Amino acid sequence: MVPIFKGEVKRSMNESAVKQILVCDTQPVAIEGVRGLLSRCDDLRFAGAVASLEAAFELTRGLNPAAIVIDKSFGIAAITDWLHRFAASGETNPEEGSQRPAAVIWGSGINESEALRFLQAGARGVLRRTSEPETLLTCLRSVTSGNTWLEDGIFADSERLPHPRRSQLTPREVEVAGLVEQGLRNRDIAHNLGIRTGTVKIHLKHIFEKTGVRGRYGLALNGLREKGTIALAPMC
Repeated sequence: MVPIFKGEVKRSMNESAVKQILVCDTQPVAIEGVRGLLSRCDDLRFAGAVASLEAAFELTRGLNPAAIVIDKSFGIAAITDWLHRFAASGETNPEEGSQRPAAVIWGSGINESEALRFLQAGARGVLRRTSEPETLLTCLRSVTSGNTWLEDGIFADSERLPHPRRSQLTPREVEVAGLVEQGLRNRDIAHNLGIRTGTVKIHLKHIFEKTGVRGRYGLALNGLREKGTIALAPMC
């Protein structure tokens, strides 16, 4: 009886260190795959699965998971709306130091534009469904530790992006850069600032030359990093 008692004490002491993971997905095979993967982990535990974003929102209140894995197939607009609503709800995880559960979006064929929208809406992790099992575990461990994690290759050379030197930008260029970071397209930026689309393109050319950032997604990603919205974790 003594050895059993000691074993029970050890397990209960480690219980608080285990991070609960909720899955929001419509494919039973994928859910079972995640369940099986997490069953082999000492630090992560499968908390349950739901088949709708609304169910995920409600269940999170009771389970207080450290992370929620959400399938991209629910739709970009629906997921970004859910992320905004979730952030506005003020839901936090008491067991993780009042840290809000980290949302991880996974799906097939996630491109830069989609990944950026998820990050801007508050997602903490983005990866492809075709990733290796260990990649998912790395992502979950990173986001539940407070980092933002992106699968290598979604944003080209994201780890080597230079930090923009905003002091070199004109006031108008700063405005254009800020709107790019919000995900606005050139024509929307032109409408907001009362200028021509061609003028926006010229401003962007100058911004890229001055900051050394390549492309609007790199500019937006750097803007989020500068503001502390994201803090990229190592990809390995």
